[in-house]
Amino acid sequence: MTLAGSALELLKTRKSPKVFDLTTPGPNEAELDSMLTVASRVPDHGKLAPWRFILFQGEARGRAGDAIAAAFLADNPEAEPERVAIEQGRLTRAPLVIAVVSKAAPHVKIPEWEQTLSGAAACTLLLLAAHAQGYAATWLTEWYAYDARVRAALGLSENERIIGFVHIGTLARPQEDRPRPVLADLVTRY
Repeated sequence: MTLAGSALELLKTRKSPKVFDLTTPGPNEAELDSMLTVASRVPDHGKLAPWRFILFQGEARGRAGDAIAAAFLADNPEAEPERVAIEQGRLTRAPLVIAVVSKAAPHVKIPEWEQTLSGAAACTLLLLAAHAQGYAATWLTEWYAYDARVRAALGLSENERIIGFVHIGTLARPQEDRPRPVLADLVTRY
């Protein structure tokens, strides 16, 4: 198979597993560096690097979960302990979670929207880089990504936003592919 054929096959076979089906092992440091290097090669008008990465591994996943659970409990003081435990465990479902953070800001030439899309492309390349190295990854953006208290607790400035949490690990069981869109429903010619 040619390099182009291999690359196309990789792109065609990537899928997002259920986060509960991710387990250890996660990537080692060299694999992680490779993934982040790939994710940093996105289109970036003006070379602004309008995104950054926050890594959650080991015990840091639980410490971040404490912040998520605290915000949830503040809004839901009557919540059952089991539900609070679910919120606390949000970032412990995979051995590695990478938050992709948008640093998009007003710029004289580059619209903020383009900067945000560059960060979204970084999420996509993280998914592909994980897949290329034999890992599974899924991109989630749940309620706590939008919560100012959680963002502050995770070290974001007021103008930063979470584009997504990319959960990376090894598949615990095979995944079925989901139905994909019919191209005829998506493509028009002008």
